[in-house]
Amino acid sequence: MKFIVSSNYLLKQLQVLGGVISNSNTLPILDNFLFNLNKNQLSVSASDLESTMSTVLEVDSEDQGVIAVPARLLLDTLKTFPEQPLTFVVADNNTVEISSSHGKYALAYADGAEFPKAVELADPSTTKLMGDILSTAIDKTLFAAGNDDLRPVMSGVFFQFSPEHLTFVATDAHKLVKYQRSDVKAPQVAEFIMPKKPLNLLKGILAGSEEEVTISYNDSNAKFSFDNTELVCRLIDGKYPNYEAVIPRENPNKLVIQRGQFLSSVRRVSIFSNKTTHQIRLRIAGAELNISAEDVDYSNKAEERLTCSYQGDDMQIGFNSRFLVEMLGNLDSDEVSLEMSLPNRAGILTPADGLDEGEQVTMLVMPVMLND
Repeated sequence: MKFIVSSNYLLKQLQVLGGVISNSNTLPILDNFLFNLNKNQLSVSASDLESTMSTVLEVDSEDQGVIAVPARLLLDTLKTFPEQPLTFVVADNNTVEISSSHGKYALAYADGAEFPKAVELADPSTTKLMGDILSTAIDKTLFAAGNDDLRPVMSGVFFQFSPEHLTFVATDAHKLVKYQRSDVKAPQVAEFIMPKKPLNLLKGILAGSEEEVTISYNDSNAKFSFDNTELVCRLIDGKYPNYEAVIPRENPNKLVIQRGQFLSSVRRVSIFSNKTTHQIRLRIAGAELNISAEDVDYSNKAEERLTCSYQGDDMQIGFNSRFLVEMLGNLDSDEVSLEMSLPNRAGILTPADGLDEGEQVTMLVMPVMLND
């Protein structure tokens, strides 16, 4: 088995696949890339049992064969090469020999037959959307997903498809983000929960992509196909909480403020907040927003005044500054709107501008009790 491939082209594809490989694999074979050569097409796969990603590369070859090559060793070697053709030859002594313009390198390979097969989706439904839209949806929601092993359904992103729109939701019970696109639709109603790791991989690969992504899914697995790449992953099993029930409908108090200014202020003031609660206080009266924080234990306190546009009753409300900073930092708009009803009800943060046609972002942040 022999093939020739460009070093940079191979490295670029393998670095993407390398993100799938776990640092603590239960099966030693999973520390390898699976190379499946069929004439001038080389299919390379990586897996951690939960997710399997594969891509097809164009190479110069007339041979066929399947081997598993040590991923870390191969990646570290490829990173050091300048752009050049590399020749891979599988030798009889269970090694694969790489020849470059400067020398030869031999890596021990494993039997490709040991590598776990990717799951074939039985009777899947499919939806298509642009790669950039999917990447944005993941980027806008993933940060709000929880890390609690006891509540696995909240550690992923909830995909809700319908003939009217696509909705993506993430929450950790303190904050919630709902991202909706009415310009993209699915042929039928479907819902499933995607785990974080494959979403992080997709977010990186598809950012700014003009490629169309086909999402196939059934009750237990989902497959994302684009370009020459496929990612198959196991879905999180369980029922997602009824997030619509926690979004307050009546919010008569509405604050509109410049996002960058609000974010900088919250960041600065929060430095002086209690290190356990990260609590900041918002006092809104007329066209003035007063942001303050205090750490009684160390006699630290800070206060800033900003001008804003506000409709509603004067009010005081407390928030965990870390959640507010995360949410404001994740929006791209010039101005944001914060809608509130009562100091003990969730506040709704939405961008006031900068959205595409058919795009909607709703962020929910739970208040904290103010200790007056």
